[in-house]
Amino acid sequence: MHDGARCADHRRVGFRRGAGIQADLKTFEAHGVYGTSVLTLITAQNTRGVQATHPLPPGLVAAQLRAVLDDFPVAAVKTGALGNAGLVRAVADALRGRHLLLVVDPVMLAKSGDALLDDGALHALRDELLPLATLVTPNVPEWAALRAAGVPDTTPLLLKGGHAPGETVTDELRAHGHHLMLSAARQHTRHTHGTGCTLSAAITANLARGLALPDAVRAAHAYLQGAIRAAPGLGAGHGPLGHRAAGEQVQPTPHPT
Repeated sequence: MHDGARCADHRRVGFRRGAGIQADLKTFEAHGVYGTSVLTLITAQNTRGVQATHPLPPGLVAAQLRAVLDDFPVAAVKTGALGNAGLVRAVADALRGRHLLLVVDPVMLAKSGDALLDDGALHALRDELLPLATLVTPNVPEWAALRAAGVPDTTPLLLKGGHAPGETVTDELRAHGHHLMLSAARQHTRHTHGTGCTLSAAITANLARGLALPDAVRAAHAYLQGAIRAAPGLGAGHGPLGHRAAGEQVQPTPHPT
């Protein structure tokens, strides 16, 4: 494993659940990178749904982010639920000019369907954060919303196919001259809480480990399938994934010769 790689993550934190910051940090650990975090949106949430949300003040989020970036040798960054336009701008302002690998997971809805991004934030995403991204990882409804807000087709994209019908789920990478289709049989299970978080976190970890973008996406796709299969079966609703068990299949980063 690449012990020197550091991943910064700024997103929501939820209590007693399997997505958001918990899924990200577990995924980073499974990939042998050291995860740090910046909290943006606190939720009271479990596998059944979201009971309450509280976006943190943009100034506090910016201070957290500066504290991490000024101290740790961050190799790659990912974002998740940002809540509102003020938080999007705070994160973009803190990252601008640092030239870091950045994976943007444009989280708009929780698995339960509860909103985690207000309508006014879409234009801030389009104008402030997405231009900084190495990769954006929307699902089909999120990409439709971004396109309606004027996000261009040239955006470096991993379009996730889990919301599309059919027994085969296909993710499509269109970024930086790469075009890759990754397919897997649909796993019929309610234990899918945090799949989007886990996939984008795995991509970020793989980029931090030095993998090229297509290889980072391909390895993350395989990791996610294993994490769904290894789900521990917790909760009465959409249960969490098996991050640690899936990590046993993560290949060590080859050292340069």
